[in-house]
Formats: sequence, C-alpha cells, structure tokens
Amino acid sequence: MASYDFSRDILFEILSRAELKTMKKCRVLSKECNDLTYESSFMRLHSARTSTMVGYLLQSSRVPTQYLVSIADSVKPTAYSPYVTYFLHHRFRVVAAANEGLVLCSLSKFGGDSFYVYKPTCNEGGEVLPPPNPRFWRTKISMLVLRSNPLRFKIVRLSDSKDDAVDLDSKYSDEEDNFNVLSNEKSWHCEIFDSKSWEWKQSDDLKLTCHYSFMNSQEVSVCGGLHWLMFNDQQDKYTILSFDGDKEEWTMTSLPDSLGRKTHQDDQIAHVSCEGKLGLINHSYETKMLDVWILNHEKIWVKKHTINLKSFNEKVLPSPFLSFSFYSADTLFMMDLGCKYSVWVYYYNFKTGELKEIYAGKFIESAYFIQTDSEPVQLKPEHHIY
Repeated sequence: MASYDFSRDILFEILSRAELKTMKKCRVLSKECNDLTYESSFMRLHSARTSTMVGYLLQSSRVPTQYLVSIADSVKPTAYSPYVTYFLHHRFRVVAAANEGLVLCSLSKFGGDSFYVYKPTCNEGGEVLPPPNPRFWRTKISMLVLRSNPLRFKIVRLSDSKDDAVDLDSKYSDEEDNFNVLSNEKSWHCEIFDSKSWEWKQSDDLKLTCHYSFMNSQEVSVCGGLHWLMFNDQQDKYTILSFDGDKEEWTMTSLPDSLGRKTHQDDQIAHVSCEGKLGLINHSYETKMLDVWILNHEKIWVKKHTINLKSFNEKVLPSPFLSFSFYSADTLFMMDLGCKYSVWVYYYNFKTGELKEIYAGKFIESAYFIQTDSEPVQLKPEHHIY
C-alpha cells in the first residue's frame, strides 16, 4: 500500500474541507493531524467552509434564553447577528449538552422528571425521554456521546440520597440513614440513560465520604467519560471524579502535587478539555500566570503551558471571577461572572495576543462548548420507534 507524505499546508486544505465527522476521525491518523484540527485558524476556516457551528451555548438564569456565541460575533450579539442562533422555547431549560451538539432540556432547573433531547442545528424535532425514578431529586445531570454512527449517547443522573422522597412503607430507610451517619459516608443514587436501550437503569450508588463535595463547575466530557472536580475538606485537597461511559465505572484521580492542595485564596483551579484530553488550569490572580496541565495516555499529569495573562489584563480589568476553558489549542474562552447584570466573554489567543470581547447579556449561568453540523440524527433506535 502506497504511503503519502503530505505537507502541513496540504493537510490543512484537505481537512478544512472535510465534513465534521470525517475531520474528527482523521485526528487518530497522526499527532500532526490531531494538533492541526485544534488550532483556532483551522477551526475558523473549517467552520466557514463546511457550515459547521462552533462556539459556546450560553444560557441566562432568568426567563430562560439560550444562544450560541461564536468567535466571529460582533461585540454585542443580537438576534439579527448571522453568527448568533437562539435555540429553544422559553419554557425549556438546558440542563446538559454534549460537544457534538446534542442538548438535554428540562421544564425544571432542579429535580423534575420531564426531559427532552434534540439537536437544535438540524431543524428537526427531538425525543421525549422516559421519566427516571421520581423518588430521587436530581442534583447533577450530564450527557456524553459515545459514538456518532450509529449515534449512541448516555445521560448520568446523580441524586443525593439525603434528599430522597420519604417512603413510609420502607422499613430500611432509617437503617440506611443511620448507617451512613455512623460510617461517615455519603451516597449518591446513580441513574444511567442509554440511548441504545432507550431506558433508565439504576446503577450502584456512588459512595463517597462526607468530606467530598462537588466544586461549583460544569462537568467535562472527554476521552469517553465524564469528569467532575471535587474537594475534600478533611484532606484540604482537590481530586477528579470520573465516570467511564463504556464500562460505567467510577474512578478518582489525584491532581499534580503542586495543585492538589489549596494555596492562595484567590488562586483558581478548574478542569477543562484541552485538545481532546482532560486538562487542568491553575490561575494565580496575584501573579497573573496560568498553568495548564494535561493527563496523558499513561494517566500522568504533564505541564503543557505556562501562560502570562499580563497582556490580557492590560486590555481587560482583572477579575477574580473569571471562568476558563479552551476554545482551541491556542485560544482561551473566559467569562467574567463578577457582575451578573453585565456578563462579558472573551476569546484570547495567548500565542498572538489577539483578544475578542463580546457582551453576553445578563444573568448568564452556564456556557457549553458546541461544535456541530446541521446533519439530521436519529436519536431513538429504530426498534424503539412506534
């Protein structure tokens, strides 16, 4: 079989014209292909050439409004901007989203048992999910796509056992509560929805000590799993809780020694997706430096970047309320949540110093990265369609 040594420019031209699914598959061909597809210049051109939608789905906490903010947007997105799309009816609230463009909606921000999943960019209706266990009061809910052809996705719903609806007929509830108190243990009910079977199933409870708490940040979906940043107040350190989508197993991963424990009160640690890998960001508000770590295939944390944000802070007033994620390999997406009445988002290329400021509106509560096309998808397997 003949082999071809394409130059980087040729690869750039070929991949930037490939449909989104094909482009993502080509990432496994080589490290060069993978790195290329995460560059901001490539992502912009690929989006323009293939009509792919890429950006952040923002949601307001007031009369629920959802819209997508692209790096190509004007300073103040409006309904008339060609780059801004308003997604949902005001009655619905986004409770989870997958990078591939699937959105999970609910009529209620907390609890509730009515869920609706669809792909907004394909202009087709979605599917109503069967209700999960009504006795459990939802605390966390997340979604990940395992494969695109055929489409298979899973939804993980965690419910704090202390919020269970009272079952007067159960003679075990008090015994279970007493056991949890005596054992210093906290249980989370875990329900998993699998699109392949189109039903919820209750998995074994996730059992943690009462010293663990979820940090106030969104989960990260990467490498076939879901990941949450946790803090242990007894040990005074952070850790990563991960759910494997295929094996449906839970694991805990320690952070690098230099990041594990709390340091300066204004320092910020966040978990992110970085070029298809699980990453960590450590931002020092005092020194204006930002360290980036990634978890490699050997499950070892490796420092990838040390970014000086002094140039950014010369253009934007420093704020201890910035949230961070990676839009691309060289561009940070930051959202200033310091003033709920006026939220700004920033795309900052830390290699070139290029900065894009966009006014996002009021009361923004969440931002989901979306990279998707307009191709229709079959959400429910054929044997479940009546």
